[in-house]
Amino acid sequence: MISLESLEQQLRARGCKLTRQRRAVLRVVTATEGRLDAATVCEDAKAECPEIGLTTVYRTLDILADMGVLRRLHLPDGCSTYAPASPGHRHHVICVECGRAVEFEGCDLTALLDSVASKTGFKVEDHWLQLLGRCPACQGKPCQGKR
Repeated sequence: MISLESLEQQLRARGCKLTRQRRAVLRVVTATEGRLDAATVCEDAKAECPEIGLTTVYRTLDILADMGVLRRLHLPDGCSTYAPASPGHRHHVICVECGRAVEFEGCDLTALLDSVASKTGFKVEDHWLQLLGRCPACQGKPCQGKR
């Protein structure tokens, strides 16, 4: 994960204000491994900044996602979460039982994208791929029905 100082520099370079609330969110993000959800980030940030609101947390997480530091993930229950993002073109596979998210690279979708472009007339400029399944730890467990 990226350092707090580096994130602060990148945000300043984008013209973003580094308020007390935003710094609290950045500290939580840089101290957390794995997935983040806005409610938990807000709760953890309140320890440092009790007046922080969920809107500020979402805005900051969205900025970090736009910067490529985090990736938005969409869970089967309709909720969104965020995961640390490595540089480059990457995707995630998410466990439908425990919610574990693992980043992976590579997705040869050239034939599919060409077909979609041909059929629709769109010039496809980007894509987002997310896979759902069961992680090795959850494969042997009875289904809990979290889907």
